Parts: sequence; C-alpha cells; structure tokens
Amino acid sequence: MPQPSPSVFEFEVITLNAVGQEINRYHSVTQSTLFNLDNDVTLEMVVIPGGTFLMGSPDTEEGSHPSQGPQHLVTVKPFLMGKYPITQAQWQTVAKFPKVNQPLNPNPSNFQGHNRPVEQVSWYEAQEFCARLSQYTGYHYRLPSEAEWEYACRAGTLTPFHFGETMTTQLANYSGVNWEYNGKICSKGYYGNGPLGEDRRETTPVDYFKAANQFGLYDLHGNVREWCADYWHDNYTGSATDGSVWILNGDETKRVLRGGSWNTGPKKCRSAYRVKFSPDASLYDLGFRVVY
Repeated sequence: MPQPSPSVFEFEVITLNAVGQEINRYHSVTQSTLFNLDNDVTLEMVVIPGGTFLMGSPDTEEGSHPSQGPQHLVTVKPFLMGKYPITQAQWQTVAKFPKVNQPLNPNPSNFQGHNRPVEQVSWYEAQEFCARLSQYTGYHYRLPSEAEWEYACRAGTLTPFHFGETMTTQLANYSGVNWEYNGKICSKGYYGNGPLGEDRRETTPVDYFKAANQFGLYDLHGNVREWCADYWHDNYTGSATDGSVWILNGDETKRVLRGGSWNTGPKKCRSAYRVKFSPDASLYDLGFRVVY
C-alpha cells in the first residue's frame, strides 16, 4: 500500500469588508499529507482540527432560508479534507483502479483540463471514486458530512463567506453579473454591498485563486458545487450535533450539495447555503472533494 507523506505548506488568507475591499492579508502555515496516486498525480489532504461551531445561517443574513436553520452548535472531530475539489487528473487516475460497485467514465467533464475540477459526476459516482481510492490506499476516504463541510468552509468565521461579509470574482469563480427575467433581476451578481464582477461561464483550475480560508482550503465558494454524504432534510430540526452524516428520517431520493458554482450568483455560494439534488444527477457544475 502507498503511504502518505507528511507535508507543511504556507498559504495566504484575505479578509474583505462589506463593500469588497481588502482589509487584511496574512500568511499562515498548516499540515497536510500527500498521496502519490500515479507518477505525476498526487492528492493533498489538509489537517482540519476538531472544534465546535455554529452551523446554519441567522435569519438576518441575506439569502437566508428556513432550510439553513435553525442555527445550532455542532462539535466536529479532527479530520483531513482535500485541499481542492477532486481534479480531472485525479479522477482519471482513480477511474483506472479496480471497480468496487460500478464503472466510472474516465473523462466525464464538460470543461476539459487536468487541473480543473472534475464535473458531471453523480453522487453515486463520487461514492465509487471514494471506494476505489480507499481500496487502493488502505485509508477510508469518503464524502464529507454537511457539518464537516460547513465547519471546514467557515474555518472559524461567522460571516456569510470565509472572506467576510461579501466576496468578489477576483477571489472566487461565480457569476458576478446580474441576470434578468422579464425586466427584473432574478439573480444578483453582487452580495450585500459588494461589487459586480466577471461571469466566466466555465470552471477554473483549482489553484487559480491564491487566497485560501483560515484552514488552508481553496475553492469552497464557487467553481463547482460539492456533494456531501447526507440525505436531504428540509431543516436542521433534530439534526446530529456530532458532525456525523445525517441520514435518519431524511429524503433518500435527494442528496446535499454545498458551495455554489461558476453558474450561480454569490448568494448561493455562502457557507450556509445548501441545495438538494437527485443522487444520479450529473451536471456541468457538480463536483466533490473527499475527507478521511
């Protein structure tokens, strides 16, 4: 079995004010592990410390929805999470590993590029990726729980984004223009008092933006929506408070996606935003990252 290589990396954290101006920038260092999947393909996992956080959005947050509440405290154990969403190079490598439950298309993505996130993959296919990767490495790779995902995304922040009260298309890949229908704005390209920006209409390489969150994770707001392991629940009433995957009494026909994408406005990229999809859906902005 291949063994992970401990690593340390430096990253940059940027904080914005309510109008999208940079108010703080600093360098930090954290630990990660590197797995060699192939001669030139690696998977880097960032060490996420355990802790307690407030999950969900307050009613006063722009874009808040009943499905994002009630806010509640969740205690999460330490885990490791992919520094980036799974890339096409990583997907193509793991797709060659022996099948566990179902076949994998080695090249499913609409927007081609080895270092772009893989997309057009279903929840079931993401689970198969995790199963093959686990079998190959001897480590239990899996999709994150919703609680783990939001905890990792927030990285100690209480604001709508880990960047602060708003974000800009200089820091994340989302639709930064207003979309109109019948003369009315149906999707805003700005959040709060933040600015309008670009609308790239495609994914970007996972290391395109150089600002990470406080844990050293990238691309959590935008680029591709990310599958979580949980069944869909209409709100957090009765949810687990230990960070585990929540399946009990959920809708088994729907799974959870987090993070927004290149194809959504900033409101749908917030740390607390969640949406449901059929687990066999495979759209050109659906991807994932792994944890163990």
